[in-house]
Amino acid sequence: MPKMKTHKGAAKRFKKTGSGKLKRQHAYTSHMFSHKSQKQKRKLRKSAIVPSSLAIKIKKMLNN
Repeated sequence: MPKMKTHKGAAKRFKKTGSGKLKRQHAYTSHMFSHKSQKQKRKLRKSAIVPSSLAIKIKKMLNN
């Protein structure tokens, strides 16, 4: 049986934290900032934790 390949699209988007959770960035951060409030833009800067229900699938893609 061949080795599982890492899903490169997922590898670029998710990072594993020290406790084993997955970190992700927010969407809607590339353009059209004049239509977004300062509060929304500030909150989009921070990273977010992937929910545990999705983390199982993503960890399979990352071979972790």
